[in-house]
Amino acid sequence: MMRFLRPVGAAMLLLVGTTALCAQSPSPLSWEQVKARFQAANPALRADALALDESRAAEATAFLRPNPQFTFANDGTQLAPYHGVWQPLSSTQLQSTLSYLHERDRKRELRLQAAKDTTRVASDQHDDLQRNLEFTLRLAFLQTLQAKATLKLATADLDYYDKLIAISRDRFRAGDLAQIDLDRIELQRVQYESELESATVNLRTSKIQLLQLLNDRTPTDSFDVDGPFDFAPELSALPDIETFHQTALDSRPDLRAALDAITLSETNHKLAQANGSTDPTLSAWETFNPSFNNPNDKNTLGLSVNIPLRIFDRNQGEKRRTLIDIDRSRQLSDAARAQVFADVDSSWQQVRSSIALLTPYKAHYLDQATRVRDTVTYAWQHGGASLMDFLNAQSDYRQVQLAYLQLIGSYKTAVSQLNLAVGREVIQ
Repeated sequence: MMRFLRPVGAAMLLLVGTTALCAQSPSPLSWEQVKARFQAANPALRADALALDESRAAEATAFLRPNPQFTFANDGTQLAPYHGVWQPLSSTQLQSTLSYLHERDRKRELRLQAAKDTTRVASDQHDDLQRNLEFTLRLAFLQTLQAKATLKLATADLDYYDKLIAISRDRFRAGDLAQIDLDRIELQRVQYESELESATVNLRTSKIQLLQLLNDRTPTDSFDVDGPFDFAPELSALPDIETFHQTALDSRPDLRAALDAITLSETNHKLAQANGSTDPTLSAWETFNPSFNNPNDKNTLGLSVNIPLRIFDRNQGEKRRTLIDIDRSRQLSDAARAQVFADVDSSWQQVRSSIALLTPYKAHYLDQATRVRDTVTYAWQHGGASLMDFLNAQSDYRQVQLAYLQLIGSYKTAVSQLNLAVGREVIQ
């Protein structure tokens, strides 16, 4: 019975340990998961969102009415006896005054509209910041995928070459290979080791950059991402460039911000004109004065209107400045529109160039490099090729595979730049 329980207990412990290990190893994050974490945790994006909330809060301040002014005055109180009689309250005058500044020419409404226009511009700028930061995040994500693919390739190349070294040592022991040739073959392993170490460092560096954008303190060994990193020629057909132009004009938040800035400038000019008008101050007061000769006039009421005479200051400078700012905003919107077309054109050409370079690699060069390597290796093992041909075939295979991964990275980057130029994700 004990002999039966021991293997069963060992199996249970192994199962529990494997389950715990799987639970401790988090699954790789997809691009959508990485983007969701970024939007929730990136400090720069969150700080800008708080600035947008501040702009919305300023709208309430802009629409506030002026506060009424209340004044209470005490005058005429007797401080010393008069002819030996001291009656301190007999001649005290008490006065309460209430005044209010009346704003004319829709100043409050224009201030509110200017605050709303400012919030709209700030919202567009926040969207533009998110667009640029997500592009940076996408580049870090792609660099991590490329580093993983490069590390996988370097590991496979080293494993493949180790097998060839083992075969070469067998040939040497059998007297079929010279010592100098074996030494040259083993010396080539240094390149494979160097490539593997560089790929490992690049992967850790890419993960660190990605974790920084996510504001995440997860150790790099416990953090991983996953996603497609390949080229599909059947999915690489580009729509006409005019389609991207129109989409960019409709989607780019920096262009919207430039157009909304024109509206803000026009509102500010209207407000400057309104601020040049005169705002009267209306006042009313009640006075109690027991020293009047007429005993019925101890309590009196008064009214007044204070009208500033705007002879010199009619807000001329702000009127002129805001009028100039309208033209400035229009020029900036034209510059933003030109930048949109330039960004779309350049990124579209980069995507086309990347597709043109990747297509022959996918269709011919990868298979050819593998076929040449395997053929020359087989021929060398059977004495039909020289050692130099064998080493060159291995080097050519590595270069073609590595160049293919770099071209995929360039293609993915160009696609991301095109999405950035358009203002939204139009190509996966």
